[in-house]
Order: sequence, then structure tokens, then C-alpha cells
Amino acid sequence: MSAQPRPSAAERTSAIEALRSLLGDRLSTADAVREQHGKDESYHPVAAPDAVAFAQSTEEVAAIVAICARHRVPVIPFGTGTSLEGHVQALAGGVCIDMMAMNRVLEVNTEDLDCRVQAGVTRKQLNEHLRDTGLFFPIDPGADASLGGMSATRASGTNAVRYGTMRENVLGLTVVCADGRVIRTGGRARKSAAGYDLTRLFVGSEGTLGVITEVQLRLYGIPEAMSAAVCSFADLAGAVSTVIATIQLGIPVARIELLDEVMIDALNRHSGLDYPVQPTLFFEFHGSQAGVREQAETVGEIAAEHGGGDFRWATRQEDRNRLWQARHDAYYAALALRPGAKGWATDACVPISRLAECLLETRRDVDASRILAPIVGHVGDGNFHLTIILDPDDPDELARAEGVNERMVIRALEMGGTCTGEHGVGYGKLHLLDREHGEGTAVMRAIKGALDPQGIMNPGKVVRMD
Repeated sequence: MSAQPRPSAAERTSAIEALRSLLGDRLSTADAVREQHGKDESYHPVAAPDAVAFAQSTEEVAAIVAICARHRVPVIPFGTGTSLEGHVQALAGGVCIDMMAMNRVLEVNTEDLDCRVQAGVTRKQLNEHLRDTGLFFPIDPGADASLGGMSATRASGTNAVRYGTMRENVLGLTVVCADGRVIRTGGRARKSAAGYDLTRLFVGSEGTLGVITEVQLRLYGIPEAMSAAVCSFADLAGAVSTVIATIQLGIPVARIELLDEVMIDALNRHSGLDYPVQPTLFFEFHGSQAGVREQAETVGEIAAEHGGGDFRWATRQEDRNRLWQARHDAYYAALALRPGAKGWATDACVPISRLAECLLETRRDVDASRILAPIVGHVGDGNFHLTIILDPDDPDELARAEGVNERMVIRALEMGGTCTGEHGVGYGKLHLLDREHGEGTAVMRAIKGALDPQGIMNPGKVVRMD
């Protein structure tokens, strides 16, 4: 399938008129609303849709998509807008479907440890709803993202080292296909050998194959004990070596977050913390009282062997919340280092045995390239991030940043890693997918062409169709 031509002005006008008849004042063509829905949290420029549709049900999403398909108008799903690789930019115009009014928790099955939610429910909203059940949903990408968006981007986060990513925790989906058909994938059973795994196909598809409207999720019991700790290191190598040893020994730590000295300085300033300006690890341990104590003692011994200092503990919930909120605010803390600049948050993921090598080479490249780019990462699963702070209107600075990002990804691929551990492809890493998957991208294009023959579903993202 080749790239489809943009619909004519007449087709766009006809689609908007039909949508206005369907939605009334829940269809907006106001400039401010369109601009808000044409950008994410990244440095990528605004690409506004022609209109924004505020949907309230799966049936309504299906009707919206059917109208857009009839007029060959692009469809771009939108959750909280916290993605980082240009996922929501309307590169070919079209209609943005805002899912945030679809925010009901539909069912909670406490005995089976699962639930079903509409796509606009956020992770914090779900955990608040679960508060009195003794259950929680652990996937925590930092932002209070929508669960539909988290499924679409195969989100991960700080708890992934123990609980996995959205790939492991989505049991089933309700999806509106490119022609307006509604399908249900997966189910509540914990395993199935029935046909193609459509759930995994749509998880991570970034709105390019269909619009996710409902999600069936795996839940977990709240641990008896939770304890967080912070440990500073003399150098980055010691911190990373501690992570590698912890994982290789099979210690079931819930979170291991790495912050280099630039990022910890930014967090101290932004969040009122007072940690030494050194490479730092944030840990969290889950389990029984005895289990948490044993995990912490073992990791403390490993850290000491690699130049780590004493653990600073956060055992009360309010202290743990403050610590992890500071970690989640790392992007904004980094932006505050250079007021007025933009943030380019990029990531890579490598096998845990190559993490130290990849991280240290990347740090040297950042320094040699004379850019400001703090490092932070969910290093327990080999995933780390650069937050490049730059002026995207400065061609020289942008070129140096692009070079660092490109070399980081190539380095990760040569080590058996991936161009993105959790941010996704969007259009920011579109050019790197061929390098990672080779002929595999031809299969992806074939799937895209079969499910979206008109090319209207979030065009320009994930795979090149021209």
C-alpha cells in the first residue's frame, strides 16, 4: 500500500458536517482546541487536526470512524497528550477523537484479579477506585496517562522490573477498526491458544490499526510492606554495576531508577530534595515485612561493594509518594535547568549485561557533543532515557542533539537492544524502525495495509507507507 492522498477540502467539509450532526457541540473546530490536540509533551511542533470530536461511548467512536472512512479523512485518537514521540500530531490533518469523557470503570473482578475500563480512565483514577479492594494496578509511566493511551503505546514505567509492561498486563481490548467495525480481543482467561493474538497486535500499535475504547487489565494484591530507599554513588559505573548485580541475582526488587548527577541536581532544585549531587539509585521493595527487609539488606551489601553510600529510607506512604512524585517530575525538573528551552525525551533499551557499556558510552557522547542531556532510567529492565534540553530553532544545536540520539540508538541496536523501550515510535523514531527490524517492517506495512487500506488511522506514525 502506498501513502494515500490527503482528502480534498470538500471531503473534509462533508465529514465535519456529518460529525456535527452526530455530536453537536461535542465537535470543535476552534483554533485553541485544535492546537491543544495537535501536540504532545515533546519538542515536536504542533500539527493541528481539522476538528476535535469528544466521544462518550464505543458506539459513538464507531460512528465517528465510519464517517471519516466514508470521506477518507484521517483519524487520530487522543488521551491525555503526554506521549513523547509525536504520536498525536495530525500530520495529514483529519479528526482527532478525544477519549477522556470515556472514563468509567466498567467492572472489577476481585477474585480473578482483573478489571475492565473505558479508554479514558487514567491510572491514578483506577487505583483510587480500587483503594478499598486491596488491589492495585502497578504500571506507572510517570504521567497520569489514560489506560487506552498506555495500551496503544505499550507503556511501561518505574514498576516494570517486577510487574512488566502494558504488554503483560492487558488481557483484552475493545477496538474500533478503520471501517467502523467493533471487535473484542482476548478475554478474562489467563491463557488462550485460540487463533492469532490480536490483543498483542493492537497493544503498541499507537492508533495506526484501530481505536482502543475499552481495556481488560490484570490487577495485583497490594503488598503487605513497601519501602523505598535512595543511595548515592561516587560514579555512574558503580550505580549501574549495582543494578546489574541486583537483577542477575534474582532479587525481586519492585523499582530501580537511575538518575545521573545532572538529573539529581535538577530534582533537588525543582522538588526541594537534598540528595548529594552524584549518580543516584532510587529503590522500592515490595513483599512481606521479612521479605522486604531481606531484599533491602542484600541490595545494600551489593551497593556498598560498588561504592554506594548508606541508604536513605522512605517507609511512610507520604514520604514514598513524595520521592516518586519527584522522580516522575524529572522531565519538568530538567526543563527548569534551561528556562525557555524545549525537551526532547528519548530512550533506548538494552540487555541488562550491556547496560553499563551503553550508558557510559552515551554519557561520554553527550559530554563531547556539548549538549545538556540528563540521564534517567528504569534501569532494572535495561531501559534508560536522555532528556535533551535544547532550542529546536538553533540548527547547530538540533543537529548535535540528533547526532547523539542517532548514535545512542545505533549503539543500543548493536548491543541487541531496541530503539525505544517504552516511548514508542510515533514519527519521532519512524526512520529508526527499518534499521531495527529490517524486512520485519515490510510485514508491519502489510498488516497496516490489510487493516487500514485507506491509510486513515493516525497516518505517518510507526511505519512508513510511501
